[in-house]
Amino acid sequence: MTNKSKHTGWGIALGAGLGAVFGVMAGHVAIWLALGVGIGVAIGASIRPKQPSCPECEAVHRIHEMRNPKQQS
Repeated sequence: MTNKSKHTGWGIALGAGLGAVFGVMAGHVAIWLALGVGIGVAIGASIRPKQPSCPECEAVHRIHEMRNPKQQS
């Protein structure tokens, strides 16, 4: 869950920064800031960590998921 929050946070920060820049250039900071944050949340939430590709890693992750079913998203 930490990785998902981390990516969402980066998306919000980058979206707010770009929204502020475009808002200053266009003269409508509030609108562009809101749009930038919204787009940043969407992009940050859609980023997923890479899944393991080796058989040993997949087996370990499967065992971990079976032991901790509440932590799955």
